[in-house]
Amino acid sequence: MLEIIIQGRGGQGAQTAGNLLAMAFFAQGRQVQCFASYGGARRGTPVSSTLRVDDKPVRVRCDIERADAILCFDASLLEGRLLATAHAGTVIVVNSARSAEEFAQSLPGYRVIPVDGLAIARRNGLGRIVNSALLGALARAIAAPSLDVLERTLVDEAPKLLGENIAACEEGYRWVDAQVVQA
Repeated sequence: MLEIIIQGRGGQGAQTAGNLLAMAFFAQGRQVQCFASYGGARRGTPVSSTLRVDDKPVRVRCDIERADAILCFDASLLEGRLLATAHAGTVIVVNSARSAEEFAQSLPGYRVIPVDGLAIARRNGLGRIVNSALLGALARAIAAPSLDVLERTLVDEAPKLLGENIAACEEGYRWVDAQVVQA
């Protein structure tokens, strides 16, 4: 079973990203469980979306204790409880302009892949909306779902700026692909 935590702040699109990712996995024929958690439900407060993906029905209903992947929309949230769910094999994709080397120094022992989702979003006409870029990055980092299925999900579900969202998704995917090839 693949267990993913998406962490962000209210208004960044973390919940939307979780729903889109769940739809993409479901479109690939996988069984999916997706739920959100948020405190004050207002802009800027921490929110998370949790996904479990498997080939058979997902029956477990507890919190994720050991994530296979973490998608973090705000690097300031990479601490405490969120990092406690990570282990040596956890892939952490974080929205940040900082380098992988900087994260290796500040978070030794974690596999962190920083992606400047904000720069990608702005280059593609999305302003501060980073979820499509980060979804593409995560999909490449964990090799699922396929970029083709993720893009089709965006076509079916993106509320607006479809071309811009697809371009940002592809750029996030290619960015991580280039990082993985270099490593």
